[in-house]
Amino acid sequence: MDSLNHDLSQVITEGKASMPEHPPPLVCKPQRVEPWRLVKIMKEFTDGFETIRRYGLAASFFGTSRASFEDAVYQHASELATRLSQKGFAIITGGAAGVMQAANKGAYESGGASVGLNIDLSNGQGYNQFLTDKLQFDHFFVRKTMLTYASEVYVYFPGGFGTLDEFFEILTLIQTDKIRKVPIVLFGKTFWTPLLAFIEDMLYKKHQAIDKGDMELYTLVDSVDEAYDYIVKNVQC
Repeated sequence: MDSLNHDLSQVITEGKASMPEHPPPLVCKPQRVEPWRLVKIMKEFTDGFETIRRYGLAASFFGTSRASFEDAVYQHASELATRLSQKGFAIITGGAAGVMQAANKGAYESGGASVGLNIDLSNGQGYNQFLTDKLQFDHFFVRKTMLTYASEVYVYFPGGFGTLDEFFEILTLIQTDKIRKVPIVLFGKTFWTPLLAFIEDMLYKKHQAIDKGDMELYTLVDSVDEAYDYIVKNVQC
């Protein structure tokens, strides 16, 4: 234990001293341990947990950062966030544009907690203006850990690779008992039905790659009323 503490202390000391002003991305596997990167990762975890621990009841909203879907998608995200905020939920998103901004707007304008856990991207993705608290990450896996532990319900609106990645991440963690079972809500039948059909037909029926019960880990809804009623009924604090 003394040796471990000494090694950790040495890494932290060296890492702080060698931290670059603009950290480069990790390309392939490193040829050597970079103490500054380990320190940065530890700091992101510490700051992240310090942020999310400030909120009790919370709902995480996921969805596109683009404005390429029907207006109703964003309106529904904002309305659902408003109603959950008024019920006492902190609304947590990735803090950027699109569905995230719509959800934060709903919480912010209703006087609730509106949190953005953003990621530093090459396209300069910034924060939306409807946040009461915010934090930025360099590492996706740290940010995803924070989003995983932040909330009592996860709501997925239509989106791209990031939204799907976050959906399957939470789904896998619950399926494998790595986190406790919490409600997963998929909003929008037109968008999600083809994916859910693929899961049922290919993964379950044809290849038995999942169990039948795994398809009960998520719920598909198509209206704000339906989503709100399900969340209020099934969230357990």
